[in-house]
Amino acid sequence: MRQRFKGLRRLAVGLATLGMVSLGATVVAAPTSGAAAVTKTVITFAEAPGASPNYIFPFTTLGHFSVANLSQFQQFMYRPLYWFGKGSTPTINPKLSLAGMPKSSNGNKTFTVTLKTYKWSNGEKVTSTDVLFWMNIWHSKPTGFAGWFPGGLSMPTSVKAVKITSPTTFTLSFKRSFNPHWLLYNELSEITPMPKAWTRTSLTAAPGSAGCFNAPFGTNDTACKAVYLFLSEQSGYNPTSPTTKINALPTYATSKIWSVVDGPWKLKTFTASGNDTFTANLKYTGPTKPTYKNFVVQNFTSDTAEVNSLFAHQSDIGWLNSQNTTYPAKSTTVPGKNNPRLSPYYNLKMAPTWAIAYGLYNFTSTGDHGQAGKILRQLYIRQAMQRLVDQPLYVKKLMKGYGSPTYGPVPVLPKNPFVTKYETKNPYPYNPAKARQLLKSHGWSVVPGGTDVCQVAAKCGVPKGTKLDLTMSWAVGQTFFQQQVTAEKDEWATAGIHVTLIPGSFTTVAGDAVPSNHKWEIANYGLWIFAPDYYPTGELLFQTGAGSNAGSYSDPVADKLIKLTNTSSNNKYFAQYENYLAKQLPYLWQPNTIGVDEVSKQLTGFVPNSLDAILPETWHLKK
Repeated sequence: MRQRFKGLRRLAVGLATLGMVSLGATVVAAPTSGAAAVTKTVITFAEAPGASPNYIFPFTTLGHFSVANLSQFQQFMYRPLYWFGKGSTPTINPKLSLAGMPKSSNGNKTFTVTLKTYKWSNGEKVTSTDVLFWMNIWHSKPTGFAGWFPGGLSMPTSVKAVKITSPTTFTLSFKRSFNPHWLLYNELSEITPMPKAWTRTSLTAAPGSAGCFNAPFGTNDTACKAVYLFLSEQSGYNPTSPTTKINALPTYATSKIWSVVDGPWKLKTFTASGNDTFTANLKYTGPTKPTYKNFVVQNFTSDTAEVNSLFAHQSDIGWLNSQNTTYPAKSTTVPGKNNPRLSPYYNLKMAPTWAIAYGLYNFTSTGDHGQAGKILRQLYIRQAMQRLVDQPLYVKKLMKGYGSPTYGPVPVLPKNPFVTKYETKNPYPYNPAKARQLLKSHGWSVVPGGTDVCQVAAKCGVPKGTKLDLTMSWAVGQTFFQQQVTAEKDEWATAGIHVTLIPGSFTTVAGDAVPSNHKWEIANYGLWIFAPDYYPTGELLFQTGAGSNAGSYSDPVADKLIKLTNTSSNNKYFAQYENYLAKQLPYLWQPNTIGVDEVSKQLTGFVPNSLDAILPETWHLKK
């Protein structure tokens, strides 16, 4: 989501084969020859296996910053100020945005925004004050939102004033000039207006009673912190005690807080295990209204279980895993022939994901007897590990062509004007001999099939006798991903880099891989979709201390170049930033999946989206 963890497309992995999942109230028609079995009043969407939503509050923390929570859950109900994604392109969509395009003035220090006519489901209008509410919460707790980063350029730190000029117009004044494209795509894009009904500190308090809703920007942090704490706890998270378990998920569908929406859908039923039902918001005032009553998001713990649901015609839209992909992709935009068991009932559609795929290094890890973080901070170690990842082979053999390599901080696909020739040529192609030579030249005794040991501390960068013995946690749920991490482990072993694989659920792996946890060493759970920061600059992922910089990567040159991409419209700085990070390997670059969706032949309106954002209100069932 940008992390959309920023994870999170359809990337996680597992082996368990589960039975069919009951759809509760969903009525499924019996299959007929040559026609799909589809629901009559319900459309079912099978999300990525192993990644069910577990956070409803749009002011989202790093541990919950995922596609499953944002674009495939929260945004059904609570619309962001600006909507991105036009078909398969990751560009702004003015038609679906709550506001018109911002108008800059004062040397790109001031931006004026005018809202369109939208209403909350309780009848109140979406106003400038609802935006002020979001900004006040952010001012009171800047680090509480995963989209924040240090250095003075991120909202709310960079904001000088928020001026409400009318119920539909407001002005943001900043402390310095910004690149207008970056500000729209990566800062204003993060704002989600919040209703007056949420401005309270208890369920019995009156809406608007907490004093945060309409207070002048930044003048009532005490009240806003209390509201933030209350809303976070209602979503199941205590910011003052992150490890405390709060069983809030069963209350989502009945909450008087979360039932006030401005999106096309309201939550009808919700369970921690998935199969969440949304019902059409009959008071939705946006441009496209649902034409059917209910929409179900199905959850599966494995890709096998999800495909079984397709074979049984129990999903209208679902994901096809690689082991059941009969024919390889014809190209990165054209799928091969569909699985013959599915082709009579489903159409195969695909779209490259606006994302980069990676394994996270924890540069502050205390693993490997306290040396893991120090080992991973050595560039030559990261170079050696990258030289042993054969991305083109994984795309061809494991993904059957439904993938693309990641060679740096900018996606290679979909085609875009940002990626440089340097990155697309792969600075570190697969080369086991060079990997072993790198280790030998830096003082390690290389033991293929065993564990390397540092012999010369001055060259290794770690104490003599240190073993190159690391751990990598990975998210279960998809078979090809298990095959990939296993192949990586085996390749590293040929150079004496011993890596122990630790499987876990996506929620567990992503939740543990945070800056405050120094125990993990390498975490591998998916990819980063550039949303809700859509311009692929690096302030959230790579800047020192950033909210989504889970591995605590820090480099002064990178910080300087990132700042220039945020403030200057000169594209040369973007290219410098991109090439530098491709060379520095802040992450373990890995192949990115291309989304492959099976879509019922009795359903129209579904368009593959490079951001993994879906618009169920645009779908229709054939009569």
